[in-house]
Amino acid sequence: MTSQFAVGSALIVLSFAIHAAFMALAVRAFRRHEAWLAQPPQLPKLAGALTVLSVWLLVSMSATVWIWAFYLLWSGALGDLEMAVYFSLVSFTTLGFGDVVLDKPHRLLSGLLAANGLVLFGLTTAVLIDLIRSLHTTRPGTED
Repeated sequence: MTSQFAVGSALIVLSFAIHAAFMALAVRAFRRHEAWLAQPPQLPKLAGALTVLSVWLLVSMSATVWIWAFYLLWSGALGDLEMAVYFSLVSFTTLGFGDVVLDKPHRLLSGLLAANGLVLFGLTTAVLIDLIRSLHTTRPGTED
């Protein structure tokens, strides 16, 4: 049980570090173009920027799913790559269908994987909302 928490915690820290790097690059790019985005017509540019940022951050979360999948495959918790990716994605998104479950030596990892996804989705949402809010405070009263 302790080893599951140790491994799961290490994977969570790794995924947070990767996601933090992706978020930092996204925020830097957004800030670099913030003045342009705040100028009319604002809505089409904002929609495009948010689409690109969302896809960028989803790539980061996908990296986390793959890291967990490779660990589950390497550790023998799951038998093939497709099943490991499927289980990681279903657990990461907290759907937890239950059609694939881990055996007892790896069971706690599924909860840690779900917690990992829950936190990263929350962080991603917070960053996107903060960036939108910052545009509205940069140029108050600007409307399309």
